[in-house]
Amino acid sequence: LCSPPPPTTADIISTVEFNHTGELLATGDKGGRVVIFQREPESKNAPHSQGEYDVYSTFQSHEPEFDYLKSLEIEEKINKIKWLPQQNAAHSLLSTNDKTIKLWKITERDKRPEGYNLKDEEGKLKDLSTVTSLQVPVLKPMDLMVEVSPRRVFANGHTYHINSISVNSDCETYMSADDLRINLWHLAITDRSFIFEEPEDPSNRSFFSEIISSVSDVKFSHSGRYMLTRDYLTVKVWDLNMEARPIETYQVHDYLRSKLCSLYENDCIFDKFECAWNGSDSVIMTGAYNNFFRMFDRNTKRDVTLEASRESSKPRAVLKPRRVCVGGKRRRDDISVDSLDFTKKILHTAWHPAENIIAIAATNNLYIFQDKVNSDMH
Repeated sequence: LCSPPPPTTADIISTVEFNHTGELLATGDKGGRVVIFQREPESKNAPHSQGEYDVYSTFQSHEPEFDYLKSLEIEEKINKIKWLPQQNAAHSLLSTNDKTIKLWKITERDKRPEGYNLKDEEGKLKDLSTVTSLQVPVLKPMDLMVEVSPRRVFANGHTYHINSISVNSDCETYMSADDLRINLWHLAITDRSFIFEEPEDPSNRSFFSEIISSVSDVKFSHSGRYMLTRDYLTVKVWDLNMEARPIETYQVHDYLRSKLCSLYENDCIFDKFECAWNGSDSVIMTGAYNNFFRMFDRNTKRDVTLEASRESSKPRAVLKPRRVCVGGKRRRDDISVDSLDFTKKILHTAWHPAENIIAIAATNNLYIFQDKVNSDMH
């Protein structure tokens, strides 16, 4: 058996996002491309089977740029994709690299007009002396075409790299965040910006405090009332009416607190983890190392650690909870914090808006788990 060729840097998936119905799934990569997958309808032979996701459209969203004022190269890598709620037949999404956010419109065409008076079938202007009668153009069926067009560009809003965008439920505003700033945008204009910050406990102050407190992702809840933020060690839930402090804080991998020196030396401390809400805003998901991802139930306060790997992801297999131990007694299936693989990291996650289906990106592998994946949480 021949092993597949290693992925090129441009092919590495850098973000993944379901649309609001779960019918479409978009991925962005380091080459600045966006690939949209569409869920196939259920087959007649097996009406209860879930349709698979097939490629629907591919387009180049960002190109490499150069900031001459700062002598800085701006990579084309797609940092985030966010779908806007669908309001007509077209779909819209926001995509961003480090500096520029773009609004894209995706439309379908399966009919074309034929029988123009002044143009031939190729669109060229006819010799007007040959036009002797008036005819009404008609729409004829054609092969489905998916067209993607840029609608708006939001630039110059961030000094630092944009690492997160989130669309509000009002369908008019969205947030973008870098390490130090959260901007509130209107889809038509730039309005104002604000920063949510929790004062640090002086007893926890260390050399790494500013690095690990940097916000790597921000998400509006589906209800529009709450905001979810991820920093290096925690996820926090904020009430938008109370910016003084978060109302909930969950430890993602607190066992790494004693490893910050080595994580700084190997640059892992700068990893940007994402976070996600489930459809009812009751469960939070975020990634960790060793291809682990974490879920927190806001109601029961229970949490679970699961693993995305080829070995544990055979069809219809049930994921087993994993546990990381720090010294002391170990259960049989426990994993020592010293044996975690920091090259395997779950940075990008997405949750279907209505069903228990999640998408997990691990380097160039995309895992889709469904149905029983979070049965431990409910």
